[in-house]
Amino acid sequence: MSQLRDNNIKKLPQDIYDVLIIGGGINGAVSAAALAAKGARVALIDKGDFAGFTSSNSSNLAWGGIKYLESHEYNLVNKLCKSRNHLMRSYPSTVKEIRFFTSIQKGFRFPAFFVYLGTILYWFMGRFFTKSPRYLNAKKIKSSEPVINTKNVEAGFEYSDSFLLDNDARFVFNFIRSSMSHGCIAANYVSSQGSTRSNDIWTTNAVDEISKEKFTIRSKVIINAAGPFVDPINNTNSQTTAHHHVFSKGIHLIVDKVTNSNKVLTFFADDGRLFFVIPMGPKTCIGTTDTQVHSPHSQVTDEDRNFVLDNANKLLELEKPITKSDIIAERCGVRPLAIKKDGNGKADWVQLSRKHAIDTNSDQKYLSIFGGKLTDCINVGDEVADLVTGLGIKLPYEDYKWYGEPDDTVKNEFMHRAKLMNLDGLTPKTSTEVLSKRFWRRYGRNAINMLEKIREAPEKGELLIKNSEYLRVEIEHAAEREMITKLSDFLRRRSKISLVVRKEDILSDPGLHEVCQILFGKDNAENKLQEYIEEISK
Repeated sequence: MSQLRDNNIKKLPQDIYDVLIIGGGINGAVSAAALAAKGARVALIDKGDFAGFTSSNSSNLAWGGIKYLESHEYNLVNKLCKSRNHLMRSYPSTVKEIRFFTSIQKGFRFPAFFVYLGTILYWFMGRFFTKSPRYLNAKKIKSSEPVINTKNVEAGFEYSDSFLLDNDARFVFNFIRSSMSHGCIAANYVSSQGSTRSNDIWTTNAVDEISKEKFTIRSKVIINAAGPFVDPINNTNSQTTAHHHVFSKGIHLIVDKVTNSNKVLTFFADDGRLFFVIPMGPKTCIGTTDTQVHSPHSQVTDEDRNFVLDNANKLLELEKPITKSDIIAERCGVRPLAIKKDGNGKADWVQLSRKHAIDTNSDQKYLSIFGGKLTDCINVGDEVADLVTGLGIKLPYEDYKWYGEPDDTVKNEFMHRAKLMNLDGLTPKTSTEVLSKRFWRRYGRNAINMLEKIREAPEKGELLIKNSEYLRVEIEHAAEREMITKLSDFLRRRSKISLVVRKEDILSDPGLHEVCQILFGKDNAENKLQEYIEEISK
């Protein structure tokens, strides 16, 4: 088991924290990163793994919300474009510009050229930060992207947005790791069973979901950042809020790469919704659905699979149709959409945007974060810090910049050392990028220590799971510093191995047993492997 987790669970009952954050998705992660870096005493718990729910099932896109132009939400698009640009500047190795290649079918609700004018407006609202859009007739679409079926295409266009080069869960975890490096006491698989307030202190009943041990956590402020579970936690804690959530289910299917273009192919599906074919290293991610559901818990249904496969096969000209047997992995999550509580509690959920809302109970010092998306995460962290200050919590370093990659001095030192030892020469043949780029993006300043470990013991540069790209030194680093509690934490969220390698290939790989031994110790390795097998068999 993770020594880091055990130590943090021992610490959680021992102090009175300035803030307890419930939920380790993107909203909770940035709240913790901002507050801890600015000097607050912060605790964070999540009933599952960090980024284990909605925040690990996105489209991996950090975009300015071009679709909200149709509903005339210009202020929102302006704000999201500004947030996207800020994210790209702050994380240049992680959040990269990518071209979106869009075709418009004949008979679509708007003429193709009119939609193209919308991309010009979008580019303008994005402050010309990306490459300019371009208009494409059907012939140009076919010559540029032969995989697109242009039989019923009127025209199209190409424009820019951005995407996460790594997976979304990894991006979220790096905020959690940053918060811990600044003193936050965080633990996964710890659930909140309800909180009560007395003498200006909140006491939260918590349960270690692994050992079933019960304990309490005391804090001056509570931040409910539980994503789709914000409402039930508020009900338990007797909190009345102005907002609540409705849910939209989105699924993606991951298959072998269908095009080498490395652009996001964008279509409008049969029912008019946006449909993406997204590059994912050696694979392609296809989706998404947008289905209203009434529970945060959702699964991929045959109807979902058929919708995605039917549209992919119709919109792409492939050598052979994609079938269910081609699916390597599936992603399924609910988007929690924030709506105001009104007289009838109803909303046109299809028109709802992903904007966030933070409701504050000033008397009881309790915040609830509704909605939100990856693109806007830095704003959420800053806003939470301001609100917590307004509740009387002093932030000794309130102007400290809590986000972004380390500066060029640190990066240049890492890259220099990487060249001296020819790190890129160790890049696995199946890798989609050289090791120095991936190490820097994933581990930042910690990557320098990992170089030293490989230099001292060259076997730490070996690949343990075929086609996974991950070296022994990375798995050792994960065991020590990334709070791996279950095997799926590593395979699905700290890395994206289980998203790009078939589960039968992972399970049959002889290196998997050694991975388990590194992560959990020899005594626990077999139990943790069996736990994972049971988990993926459900």
